[in-house]
Amino acid sequence: MTGLLVDGVEVAEVEVATSYVQRSRGLLGRDGVATGLVLRPGSSVHTIGMRFAIDVVYVRRDGTVLAVVTMVPQRVGLPRLRSGWILETEAGRAAGWGIAPGRHLSLM
Repeated sequence: MTGLLVDGVEVAEVEVATSYVQRSRGLLGRDGVATGLVLRPGSSVHTIGMRFAIDVVYVRRDGTVLAVVTMVPQRVGLPRLRSGWILETEAGRAAGWGIAPGRHLSLM
């Protein structure tokens, strides 16, 4: 677990998936997520096999949020080629953390 900062303010502790296997598994097989999961590197996701809707936050390598998309189960998201990493969390949580396009995210 590592701290997630939005514009320099810590908002949550998140898991970080850096290996191919961890990124491929993502949130599959879970009934929910207590916090969030960072897929690093990452530019696309899918929700095939997921049991709940998620917020997908696409982040440039410099930490700038490109987009926040809510995805329901059984969908394939369009790749964001400028995305360096992705934050996945339960639907609605990104807004609660103040995450929106143009904001800056970083990990402690």
